[in-house]
Amino acid sequence: MILLRPFRSGWVQAAAAAFMFALALVLIWWRGPEWGSVLDAFRFVVWSWIVLAFLLNVVSTLFRALSWRLTIGQALPEEQHPRLIHVLSAFGVGLFANAALPGRLGELARVATLRRHLPGAPPGTSAALVGTVIAHRLFDLVPATIVVIWVLATAEVPHWAVVAILIAAGVGFALFTVAWLGARRHHRGMVLESSGSFRRLLVMARQGLSVLKAPIPLAGAILLQCLGWLMQLLAVWAAMQAFDIDAPLPAAGLVLVLMNIATIVPLWPGNVGLVQAAVALPLRNYGVPYATGFAYGLALQALEMACGVGLGLLALAREGISLAVLRRMQDDEDSAENAVEGVREMAREIEPEVGTEAGPELELEVGSEPEAAPEGASLTR
Repeated sequence: MILLRPFRSGWVQAAAAAFMFALALVLIWWRGPEWGSVLDAFRFVVWSWIVLAFLLNVVSTLFRALSWRLTIGQALPEEQHPRLIHVLSAFGVGLFANAALPGRLGELARVATLRRHLPGAPPGTSAALVGTVIAHRLFDLVPATIVVIWVLATAEVPHWAVVAILIAAGVGFALFTVAWLGARRHHRGMVLESSGSFRRLLVMARQGLSVLKAPIPLAGAILLQCLGWLMQLLAVWAAMQAFDIDAPLPAAGLVLVLMNIATIVPLWPGNVGLVQAAVALPLRNYGVPYATGFAYGLALQALEMACGVGLGLLALAREGISLAVLRRMQDDEDSAENAVEGVREMAREIEPEVGTEAGPELELEVGSEPEAAPEGASLTR
């Protein structure tokens, strides 16, 4: 463990990320497409389709935020349910953190942002909110599975892509099954302060996955996620029209699936180059030149970044949070012992006065077991 301490330094991680990014750029330039043809592809873009794709991405984000709010409603007592505007604002802060900073800081940043709007919430609230984030991410598996089955049945999928899709789908299904079984158990014997980090995360996940025990809210949360994926699929198709790519809708589904697989593991910032290759290579089966497909992949990633940064900046302005505070959050998250402690540190950075209004409760959350939502807090009441 002592040997790993230098790698926890923010400077070391930043240097490693910069090195990987520079290496990726060199490889892209050396083994990438004909860059003159890539620039030519952008000269004939129909920008009205790009604007439509951006708006569809915004609507997709709204559906996903509403799904998270429904999940939160099952994990917290009814009197502690946050307002919709606070959920949307916290979701936007998370989008910006994921788009502008390395790692997955956004997941904890949105929890910390929302937690500041719940000063009277009981101990265990932060743990439950972290669990709702885990649940919300798992709900993506349902629409992802639907899209994968549809793509495999209707699109022209290369052999290497079939293998990658099946592996990702198998891992995702296993995670969802474990989470569902954990949510059905009512075992309350694990105490956070005496458990390891992995067991702490299991406790949080079980609390946040309370929605899995209520069929109607579960169906609603999954439906909203499916609508979010549908809007994203239409955005991918609209961007195809912008580049005059004459490919059917299943090809857009294939691009959407492979883009998500290419960004599962962040090898370097944005996995730039890998994402574009994952987009361009399968489109060759539809007669799309590699350079055009590469340019199209750049546009898709830029649209996703623009949506996250644009909505995130609005949320940061509303919350009064600066980029410097988010960077300090990143340092706190790297040094925290577990996710709940990271949320507590982030909340202190976001708003110092929280230490007097909700600080004692946040202190208790690190060493106490999450409170279960009382009977009747369910939306199926």
